[in-house]
Amino acid sequence: MSKTILITGGAGFIGSHVVRLFANKHPDYRIVNLDKLTYAGNLENLRDVENNTNYIFEKGDIVDEGYIKNLFSKYNFDGVVHLAAESHVDRSITNPMEFIMTNVVGTVNLLNAAKDAWKGKEDGKLFYHVSTDEVYGSLGDTGLFLETTSYDPQSPYSSSKASSDHFVRAYGNTYGIPFVISNCSNNYGPNQFPEKLLPLFINNIRNSKALPVYGDGKFTRDWLYVVDHAIAIDKIYHEGRNGETYNIGGFNEWTNIDLIKVLCKQMDIALGNDAGTAENLITYVKDRPGHDKRYAIDANKLKNELGWKPSLQFEEGLVKTIAWYLGNKEWMENITSGDYQNYYKQQYS
Repeated sequence: MSKTILITGGAGFIGSHVVRLFANKHPDYRIVNLDKLTYAGNLENLRDVENNTNYIFEKGDIVDEGYIKNLFSKYNFDGVVHLAAESHVDRSITNPMEFIMTNVVGTVNLLNAAKDAWKGKEDGKLFYHVSTDEVYGSLGDTGLFLETTSYDPQSPYSSSKASSDHFVRAYGNTYGIPFVISNCSNNYGPNQFPEKLLPLFINNIRNSKALPVYGDGKFTRDWLYVVDHAIAIDKIYHEGRNGETYNIGGFNEWTNIDLIKVLCKQMDIALGNDAGTAENLITYVKDRPGHDKRYAIDANKLKNELGWKPSLQFEEGLVKTIAWYLGNKEWMENITSGDYQNYYKQQYS
C-alpha cells in the first residue's frame, strides 16, 4: 500500500461516504476507519466496502489518549481525515461536556499523536480537519461566510468545533504539522441519522407523524449533497495547499419552511398521496436556544483553486435522497429501533 490513511468517524453520515470514496477510488491506499460507534455510528453504512482488501475497521475512542498513540504506532499513518465529532446542536445544549471532550480533547489527542509520530518526517503527511460553517456564527439577511470571516460561534457545538479548528492551526504553526481545514454547510443525503431534519421528516411523513418546525421556520441554510462533500474532501486532501482553509457549500440557500414544503410536495408524489397531505403535518414548535438565523457559504475559493463544484442542485439531490430512504426502509427501521447497534456485534465479535 502506498499510503495509510486514518479516517475518524468513518461509520457516521459524512464519514461513511468519505471512507467509501477513498477505499474505492484509491485502491493503493490502506484505509483505517476509526469509530467509537456511538448512536450516530453505523457500520451498516459501509456494508459495500467492508470486504475491500484495503479497508480496516478499528473500534475506539479519540478521547482515549493512550489508545490513539498506540493506533499511530500500529499503523504508521501518512494522513488523517478527522471527521469524528459530536455534531447535533440540540444535544450540545443538553450535554455540552460530551462535545468538549470529543470535539476538543479528542482532536488534541489526534494532533499530539500526529506530532510525535511525524516529527522530523512531515513531508508527505497531512492532518485534514473537517469542520462546520457554524463556527462563523449567524449572518444577517445579506452576505456570505468567507474563509477569512471571523469566528463567532453561538452554541456549545459550534464553540467546540471552533476550538478544535484553532488547535489544528496552532499545532500547524507551532509544531509544523501539515494541515488543511474545511468548513462545510448543511449536508443531506443517504445514511443520515434521523435526528436531522430531512431524514426525520421523511420518516415522519411516511408514518403520518407531525413535522416539528422551530419558531417561524425562516431560518436559512445552505444545503450540500453528502456525496459532493466527500468528493470535495478528496479533492482538498490531494490538491489543497498546506495551512489553508476551504469553505464547502452547495451554492444554494433555503429557509427551513420553504425546504420543508418542497420536501412535502416531493413526498406526496413519491408516496402517491393527495397533494397537501404531508404539508398538513407541519407543526410549529418553540424555537431552540441560540438558534442562528442564517448561514450561507461562499465556496468560490474551492471552485476557483481546485475546480470543485457540486454535481447536484438541491431539488435533484432531494429526489435522490427521498428515493434512497423509501428504498431502504429496513435501514431506517433498524436505526429507529436501535437494532443497527447489534450489527457490530454480529460482524466483529
